[in-house]
Amino acid sequence: MKQLYAVLAVAATLIGPASSQTKNPFLGRWDLVVTSPRGTANQWMEIVEKDGKLDGRIQPGGGAVRPIVAAKLDGSHLIITVTAATDRAPEILWDVTTDGTKVTGVQKRGENADTQIAGVRAPELKRPMPKAWTDPEPLFNGKDLTGWEVVGNPANSHWLARDGELVNDNTGRGGSNIKTTRKFDDFKLHIEVDCPEHGNSGIYLRGRYEIQVGTEGGTVPSHEMGAIYGYKAPDGNLPNGLGAWSTFDITFVGRTVTVIRDGVKIHDNVEIPGITGGVLDVNEGEPGPFYLQGDHQGVIRFRNMMVSVPKN
Repeated sequence: MKQLYAVLAVAATLIGPASSQTKNPFLGRWDLVVTSPRGTANQWMEIVEKDGKLDGRIQPGGGAVRPIVAAKLDGSHLIITVTAATDRAPEILWDVTTDGTKVTGVQKRGENADTQIAGVRAPELKRPMPKAWTDPEPLFNGKDLTGWEVVGNPANSHWLARDGELVNDNTGRGGSNIKTTRKFDDFKLHIEVDCPEHGNSGIYLRGRYEIQVGTEGGTVPSHEMGAIYGYKAPDGNLPNGLGAWSTFDITFVGRTVTVIRDGVKIHDNVEIPGITGGVLDVNEGEPGPFYLQGDHQGVIRFRNMMVSVPKN
């Protein structure tokens, strides 16, 4: 009997590591910084396995999340086809390795391989709903930009305080974004916005997840008013309501968001998988500011911005 136990123990030791090695260490979500001689970009990817094949999606530095073309394992390397070759441009490949918690690698564009990829596994951010919240307090004093700072080139900023409103007085293209100097983790946000016809802006939660304001032409629902940009179109069948005041009440805990727009629940306890385009950073596990987009067209007006945080 002792010999039988010994044999079983040895077998379990041999089987255990072998079975653990069957799981692909690249599977999951990754927060990435992609660095080239031209600058850096905050990006994100998710690798999944479907029907025995690798698949996934990538959030570039700007724009919306998109599916990858292909992915395959080559020894300890994961080779991702980000974009296919065209008549005008070669394919873009990512060649990355991982230790299970970090990824490193290189982006190849034809013969060019001067772009480096580095990232960490994205945090799950699973947290319970707080039992109580603080009383709402204002984010904007209605008089000046105290508590806010322009992101990027201040000389290109059109932000100002006018008639108790925070206004991006942008009558053309260009402009700058703006963020709070204070950072937040979980919160409840009340904010009202008046976005003109053809206007385009966004409310970034923790500076990383965009709730779309305005329109990008109406052809892609996940790019329209109230969408979690690129990931999920709003529920409720509300019109964009451009040229009038619209109210957003946003509850954000971990990476789960509920959004009520003009009294209609358009996102109900929705998990935001990863960052959206144009973010401040990819440090998803850290607090971040409220960040308003002002580098697109339109005179966008915000007012009655109030925030509550969990009570200790």
